[in-house]
Amino acid sequence: MRELVFELDYRPGWNPVAEALAEHPEATVRSLSCHVTSETLWRVDLVEGPADALDALSVAYESAEYFPDCLVTGDCEATSETRVLDREEGRLVVYCVWERSSVCTSVPHLALAHLGDGLLLESCQEGRSHRWRIVLSGDEPVGPFADALEAAIEDVGGMELLRLVEHTPGERSDESPAVDLPLAQRRALHAAIARGYYEIPRRVELDELAAELSVPRSTLSYRLRRAEARLVASFVESDTSLDSVNTHR
Repeated sequence: MRELVFELDYRPGWNPVAEALAEHPEATVRSLSCHVTSETLWRVDLVEGPADALDALSVAYESAEYFPDCLVTGDCEATSETRVLDREEGRLVVYCVWERSSVCTSVPHLALAHLGDGLLLESCQEGRSHRWRIVLSGDEPVGPFADALEAAIEDVGGMELLRLVEHTPGERSDESPAVDLPLAQRRALHAAIARGYYEIPRRVELDELAAELSVPRSTLSYRLRRAEARLVASFVESDTSLDSVNTHR
């Protein structure tokens, strides 16, 4: 089993969801499910952020000119449907489905064509950056897929390969974090640790750290809180040390 991780950077003005995320840096879009056939792509996304960001992203998703993950700059003549499945404070669940035309393509379709069936696809968007993680069960070469993706995205942005690692079933690679946080949240955590934000007493206050990172205080606070919540939830889910104690109470 192999894990391929890469990041796409969309150029300004091309992708409406990326533009809405760029205007609301505290928001993220994470795929909950992504499925692809040779002719169809459907996915469910979890959008997290404050209310004004959710409003902007709802409009972006419903844009008639936006087809999820399509890498064609012109009118690709694809047909699509977008539906909000759920909305509550701080989060939005969106369902998207689109059918290909003869000229459109996408990351999942390129992966299917070059890497074969049995792929696990995950993605996370922050600003104009779109990070993909593909788990491959086969041994197909990755080079042709990377070349095809680089050619497809040439007109809409750029691509950077981050890692390709082998996994043994039941083992976790030291190169992959236990919780796959969005890039902005990971950067915020690394900076906070490096500058002593979590030390007692603190060596840096939130305002100072935000200024050093050139982000609004509210954005940095939101990223740290979201990261902390995911890390704590992951710890509690995986910690079984109290099971025997609770059983004997």
